[in-house]
Amino acid sequence: MSRYFERAAELSGKTAVVTGASNGIGEGIARCLAADGAAVVINYASSGGEADRVVAEIKAKGGKAIAVQGDVTKAADVERIFAQTKQAFARLDILVNNATVYNLLPLNQVMEEDFHRYFNINVLGLQLATQEATKLFGPEGGSVFNINSVVSDLNPQNSVYYVATKSAAASVTRALANELSVKKIRVSTIDVIVQLLNRGIEAPPTGDAIAFVEDVLVEALSNGIRCWALRLESGTINILLRRPKT
Repeated sequence: MSRYFERAAELSGKTAVVTGASNGIGEGIARCLAADGAAVVINYASSGGEADRVVAEIKAKGGKAIAVQGDVTKAADVERIFAQTKQAFARLDILVNNATVYNLLPLNQVMEEDFHRYFNINVLGLQLATQEATKLFGPEGGSVFNINSVVSDLNPQNSVYYVATKSAAASVTRALANELSVKKIRVSTIDVIVQLLNRGIEAPPTGDAIAFVEDVLVEALSNGIRCWALRLESGTINILLRRPKT
């Protein structure tokens, strides 16, 4: 990921909060935003050591970052995330709602606690974070990006409650974009789909396969976030990744 710091500092002077950013896609997005010149808040729920590592590596490259613990499903935690953001950087320009939970289970394995956990993280979490972000955005407004998936349109097997949360997140994004536009706050969704050539649509890769697409996905997500934040618009960003045949 060192190449991310070869980018131009187009977001210099701006501050971004990335939820679920201690590893994986969230970490990559945070690194890219830091490379673009933004001060970045690395939110994490439980991986404190990983979050501190990301912060240290960003700082070693000349970037600005802090790690803030907080469960996005808990209002008090979310309030603390943005209070510490204000204390450290005095402003907020970009919120990336990346924290999510994903798993595919057949209907007969879906438990009540699974349903509530998925909706709390994938839907309630982004609403709580956006609510607090609106209090910190300045008079010039800000940009909110909700990382989503087109899985709700594909309806794959064993995805009943995951599909439900992604459909809800898409609807919430559209409603928030309409409601917050009067405050110059742009709310956009980034829909991601992964496709194998000649094999149609598949579920997001797991295990070793995720390494194949993660760097490309991070770059595409970050480019979309930077471009739309600078354009000061709301909308839907579609990202299609194709893996070549092996």
